[in-house]
Amino acid sequence: MASTAVRISPFLSPPSIVLLFLTFLASFSSSSSPPTEISYAEHCNSIVPESIPTRLLVDSNSFQISHGYFSGGGHLLEPDSSSGRSRPKSIQFRRDHLHQTQIPGIIQVRGTLILRGGNTHIQANYTDSIDGSLVHYNYTVRKEASFDLSGFWSKSSGKLCMVGRGFPQHAAGGSSLDLSAVLKLNYPEKSDIKSSWVNGTVESLDATNSPNHFSSIQVLAYAQKKYGYTMISQANESCSHHKFEEELVEFDSNSYCHRLWRLESQSFRLDYGSDCSSPNCGPFGTSHDFFMSLNLIQCTEDGRFHFYIGFSNSSEHPYNRLFVPEKSLVGEGFWHPSGNRLCVMACRILNIQGDYLATASVDDCTIGFRLWFPEVLSIKSTSSVVGHMWSNKNENDTSYFSKVSFFSFGDNFGLSPGSKYRYTKLDTVRNLCVVNDVAKLEKRKYPGGRSFRDMKFGFYTTNSNGKNAWGQATPISLGETHYQNADPSGYVTPISVDETYYGDFDSFVAKPARTLVKKEQTHWDVSYRMSYTFSGSTMDENVQTEISSEGIYNAKTGMLCMVGCQYPSYSFSEKQGKGANNSMDCEILINIQLPPLNPETGELFSGTIKSTREKSDPLFFDPVEVSAYAFVTTGETVRRMDIEIIMAVISLTLSCIFIRMQFYHLKKHFPSISITMLVVLTLGHMIPLMLNFRAMFYKNHDPQNIQYRSGGWLEADEVIVRAMTMVAFLLLLRLLQAAWSSRSAEEGRKGLWVAEKRALMLCLALYLAGGLIAWFVHTRLYEIKWWRSEHSVRLQHSLWKDLISYCGLILDGFLLPQIILNIFWNSKDKALNPFFYVGTTILRAVPHLYDAYRANHFVPHLKWSYFYASHDRDLYSTGWNIIIPCQGVLFAFLIYLQQRFGGDCILPKRFRKSGEYETVLSP
Repeated sequence: MASTAVRISPFLSPPSIVLLFLTFLASFSSSSSPPTEISYAEHCNSIVPESIPTRLLVDSNSFQISHGYFSGGGHLLEPDSSSGRSRPKSIQFRRDHLHQTQIPGIIQVRGTLILRGGNTHIQANYTDSIDGSLVHYNYTVRKEASFDLSGFWSKSSGKLCMVGRGFPQHAAGGSSLDLSAVLKLNYPEKSDIKSSWVNGTVESLDATNSPNHFSSIQVLAYAQKKYGYTMISQANESCSHHKFEEELVEFDSNSYCHRLWRLESQSFRLDYGSDCSSPNCGPFGTSHDFFMSLNLIQCTEDGRFHFYIGFSNSSEHPYNRLFVPEKSLVGEGFWHPSGNRLCVMACRILNIQGDYLATASVDDCTIGFRLWFPEVLSIKSTSSVVGHMWSNKNENDTSYFSKVSFFSFGDNFGLSPGSKYRYTKLDTVRNLCVVNDVAKLEKRKYPGGRSFRDMKFGFYTTNSNGKNAWGQATPISLGETHYQNADPSGYVTPISVDETYYGDFDSFVAKPARTLVKKEQTHWDVSYRMSYTFSGSTMDENVQTEISSEGIYNAKTGMLCMVGCQYPSYSFSEKQGKGANNSMDCEILINIQLPPLNPETGELFSGTIKSTREKSDPLFFDPVEVSAYAFVTTGETVRRMDIEIIMAVISLTLSCIFIRMQFYHLKKHFPSISITMLVVLTLGHMIPLMLNFRAMFYKNHDPQNIQYRSGGWLEADEVIVRAMTMVAFLLLLRLLQAAWSSRSAEEGRKGLWVAEKRALMLCLALYLAGGLIAWFVHTRLYEIKWWRSEHSVRLQHSLWKDLISYCGLILDGFLLPQIILNIFWNSKDKALNPFFYVGTTILRAVPHLYDAYRANHFVPHLKWSYFYASHDRDLYSTGWNIIIPCQGVLFAFLIYLQQRFGGDCILPKRFRKSGEYETVLSP
């Protein structure tokens, strides 16, 4: 009679490995002793008494500061001498938790205080993706100090006192400091327009001679708290003195706050008028800023609101959102439902004495505002939002100023749906435009002119000084159809000449524009908004140029000829020196030759933007050349996307075939397959379905630089691809269920479950370690704040995207759990069909090989158009495109060896035969 004996593996078990790993982490974290706790009672008890917290409070509006200003701090946040002009200082408080305490009216507050100050200068180079030239850039990394604070707030006194520790980023000298501080704020429970600011101090708790010590910091910030309106009647009276002579868009009362909140993302350009020669032609005397923003808008259901108004010389959002007391106003007002306008009364911030902010107060509430949404747009007024501000004081008063106009700046069509466009310069266009060689051009096929999506494009500009810039051209109207009244797909619907078409696609459209489109129309009246920015050495030199234009597009020749209008882009002082006024310049001619849909090698999207004025005119500017690299490859990119869709369908089809072959193969080998491996594969197909569920029905591609075919075939193919992914997922789910059931039915294979658990624990430990490494790399490489030149352009990299890419890496190594299971079980079972593990390995490796080819043969900056081998789903780079295929080949080879010679054949000899069964003969 024969019996069997099992040999136990002599090497370290997976639980032991995990325990060792956790012990290492614990010892590492304990190597540095925690800092001494700061006593709240010692520093704050005299202001707000300490109390024991009882229960958590949920209040989303209390103790939040997102726009603040500070002064002081000494060396902590001072700019380097070589960093050039620094951005305004800012302060932010993020509340984490609120707790009621045993003392009524005392609230425990925990949160993070962030101070951002001076800049550190950095020089950097990069290779231009357009012409391959080396471009030099100056960057500034902004200094920052962050404090984790805890303390208490008194409802009766409105005082907040908190203590905690913090650390600076990019501190002077590059040293690492451990800071301790106390925050003392005046934060009343309720406020009105004159008490809408909170002030206080941040003081260092370190000794004066300590390197961690910093000088006292004064804080001033706009409060986000309960508010009482006191200036509504004054705003109504001031606004009633100004009459309207134009048609205005009407809004439903339920949409007031929604539209006001959207104004926070908008910049407004100021127009001081042609007669602005005196010092007092603006709210700040001799300071004439070009741009304005509405910040921290807080609105009630009945249409009342309050906010603060910031002024700056930069049109880019991150800069004019910063609060600067001497360039800000505080306002409150209401939406006038019958007049369809916003009426506001604003106040100045006074009594700021240098860096001393404690005496700051809100007073002199004599500035009126009105803001409205025009229904009819034209080349001289393409803004969705316009308005005026004025002084209610006597003209002899020193703080009086003339009426200042302002209008929304940038692509803001969504702010005013229902608008219509009125053409006024078409006769001028017909006189200025030159007819090209029509016979030659008509042999090619150009964008048809019916789609806003097709007619929107990005471009690359070069001026006479050799400076380069990226630009954007967005159509405002095609024919009589305004952007907001077009079909949601972006198309102007063709109808017969004796029919009319009424568009009512947007639920927010108040009065849809009437559209009449002829079938086979080739000449289109068009209007555009074009914008570009040439980078300068200072913030003021980076003012964006925006041109509103209208003209004619010939769909047979691809010629776009327009007349443009723009405001001068140079600063106010330079403008006065040139003798120019602030009026709009409409003597601009724009000629652009769009490329055909099937471009030949060397064909360029090209054009010019030039002034028709004499060179001696103050408003004359040198011609600006326009081109677009993306359009050169339009046809090529569409063909590439066609190929990628086919590759994706083929890949998923083969994947389904391989899974089905594995299912038939495992009828004799079910128990030996790794459950963990099947779970990894199943989740790898399920997660994309979850992330793209909405895309099963609609996917909004970025249409900026690509001409899509009509009919929506791309979206249809995407649905097919996702349906195939669903089929593969269901097959894997069935395979997982069958494998689980089969193993559960094998009563004599309990040892296999033990091996599976060990393999699972070891895999989880490896995945966790890899996740920690990915997180560490993310925090070290991407959580850095960069500012281009003097601007605060933060390069943010999403941790979520990094995690998704890491999940793709786990899926690339899908054979790892099976390899580990084979080692623990020492099985020679042919658990995996060669077509399955070799074929799936090839399917995971091919995208990386294709990406390496694609990077060298297609436009690298069109990553948004990648359909196959998308960079959002896996790790793609020169290194990873080599490592991952090699890893796949290695894992497949190891599986082959294990299924032929045994699971432990890949181990050193001393560890082999860890699960081998021996036959023992009985006497």
